[in-house]
Amino acid sequence: MGIEKSPSDLSEAEAANELMRLAKQIAHHNRLYHADDDPEISDQEFDALARRNEALEAAFPHLVREDSPSRAVGHAVAASPLSKVTHEVRMMSLDNAFSDEEVAEFEARVRRYLNLGEDEPIAFTAEDKIDGLSCSLRYENGELVRAATRGDGQVGEDVTANVRHIDDIPKMLPEMLRSKGPDVFEVRGEVYMSKQAFTALNAAQQKAGGKQFANPRNAAAGSLRQKDANVTAQRPLNFWAHGWGAASEVPGETQSDVIARLAEWGFPISPLFKRCDTLSEMLAQYEAISAQRSELPYEIDGVVYKVDRLDYQQRLGFVAKAPRWAIARKFPAEQAETTLESIDIQVGRTGKLTPVGRLSPVLVGGVTVTNVTLHNRDEIARLGVRPGDRVLVQRAGDVIPQVVKNLTPDAEREAFDFPDHCPDCGSEAVNEEGEVDVRCTGGLICPAQRTERLKHFVSRGALDIDGLGEKTIDQFFALGWLESPADIFRLEDRREAILALEGWQDKSVDKLLASVKNKRQPDAARLLFGLGIRHVGAVTARDLMKHFHELPALRDAAEKAHAGDEEAVQALTSIDGIGGAVVEALGDFFHEPHNVAVWDDLLSEVSPPRYEVETLDSPVAGKTVVFTGKLETMSRDEAKAQAERLGAKASGSVSAKTDLLVAGPGAGSKLKKAAELGIEVIDEAGWAAIVAAAG
Repeated sequence: MGIEKSPSDLSEAEAANELMRLAKQIAHHNRLYHADDDPEISDQEFDALARRNEALEAAFPHLVREDSPSRAVGHAVAASPLSKVTHEVRMMSLDNAFSDEEVAEFEARVRRYLNLGEDEPIAFTAEDKIDGLSCSLRYENGELVRAATRGDGQVGEDVTANVRHIDDIPKMLPEMLRSKGPDVFEVRGEVYMSKQAFTALNAAQQKAGGKQFANPRNAAAGSLRQKDANVTAQRPLNFWAHGWGAASEVPGETQSDVIARLAEWGFPISPLFKRCDTLSEMLAQYEAISAQRSELPYEIDGVVYKVDRLDYQQRLGFVAKAPRWAIARKFPAEQAETTLESIDIQVGRTGKLTPVGRLSPVLVGGVTVTNVTLHNRDEIARLGVRPGDRVLVQRAGDVIPQVVKNLTPDAEREAFDFPDHCPDCGSEAVNEEGEVDVRCTGGLICPAQRTERLKHFVSRGALDIDGLGEKTIDQFFALGWLESPADIFRLEDRREAILALEGWQDKSVDKLLASVKNKRQPDAARLLFGLGIRHVGAVTARDLMKHFHELPALRDAAEKAHAGDEEAVQALTSIDGIGGAVVEALGDFFHEPHNVAVWDDLLSEVSPPRYEVETLDSPVAGKTVVFTGKLETMSRDEAKAQAERLGAKASGSVSAKTDLLVAGPGAGSKLKKAAELGIEVIDEAGWAAIVAAAG
């Protein structure tokens, strides 16, 4: 990985681009963690992304995006069999600290905000931060009436029926409270699964051939968010309370008072909850909890500090997504030593070659680790690891084990030889300039990639073959009927065999075969895009075909460019939007005999007509148009194709040369820049009117 530039060394354009990438990355990982219960990066890696985003926003406050991660809590509730619940009081997240110095700054910041002198007393509470799923329990007149997950903080999922199966959670509050207590009180806390219960559940799941959970947090989340509450009833879940939401009356004047009342009402609370009168006590409690971490029966990932006095909390209030009066001090990842026994290479669906280390089993944070990701070829070189080395391993955020350090770098062992050919199909594996990943060039002939490539080939943006969905492709591939794109056009010879399959009728088979037949003279640009050549997206495919018109002419230029023909290279790179990466990818594709065989076989079945782009007279002819934000009635590629048909150039960035910006919901930095430059801005409806007027 390259070294990150300091925010002060970035231009506004660089900062805007990085903020855009970070917004997408963080939203992606938030969805995996909060909505899918299936994270793919560690807490530490996620925290690093969030801190980078915060640093850039602090340096460039005018570039803060509408979809900024700093404004988001959790993740919006996706399509779910569980109904949605709107929280009366928003469920916030917490800001993080990673050192004693940052905790000290938090304490000092609270003092400054409250205008308290260094000698004036201020107490904080400290408790272990359990790694579970946030849940809000609403009691009315002492009776549990609703339970909801956090969701995005505003809207969560209704899990009332599921929560009723958790023994830790009172269904009715003590009788005295039902008559004299608050009419409404929402108890907030975490649903979690103990380490022992997690191990037993995974063993049972493995025996039954069910899903294996990565960690107790995922197991708890997956168990609570079941459509069938009877499934939840079979899962060993626990709960503890750490706060409250909507309340007609708060039973105390401090955090400590209210937590004590919750315990009296029958709610489990942290056994390590403590009131701290000084900063030194706060730091000491962190060390005390950290020392007990591995022995606790549940997983924790830090310590939470809260201002104790509730009137102080009210004065401090909230920032965008977190209270000013609380912070989470996160733990570093747990580590252990073991031996790297071997390095295997796995090929992903996009052709990426990922090295996986096989370890002598070692216990890290209560979990036995046997495999570790080594990320890519450069990471192996950086660590200098080889089979036989002793290594330091950590479970970063208790999600993905990784190697931290090679403990025997000077041992006399040969360096690991990263393959230059795909272990699955034998095709060349290349490392493109400027990229760290090595990828198989086999594409459609590589077993690891084939079904995903076929699904892309028939997708809406490519050949758009109706009736060939993902399940059908998987089914036909398993039967040996689909090995390459050309086989799609041979399905008409399998009509009776398809009809014999369960779920197929005359009408559905005829519809599929008619759709396939209609694509025997496909649009050349769509066909080129459908082949999944690296860096050749829908727009690039159209740019190439507008220049070459015929697929054989494109192939000829690509092969000559790969052989070093400067004239061919110039012919390709002279096309607006085509750079060295595209030229190299095309050359690599046609240099591989397997790909040429797939290409020739496909063109024996289809006959794309000469590619011509008919342009219409329109108000945007000859102008540069940029699309930004979320387009609701069309895809971005469709919009760009419309622009080209109207004689306009579709660009991806706003500059002084931009004539028109089409802005959908969520438009951010591009919209701001367009306003600064005085560029005309219209919405999607305005663009649709231009398209309709042009006919």
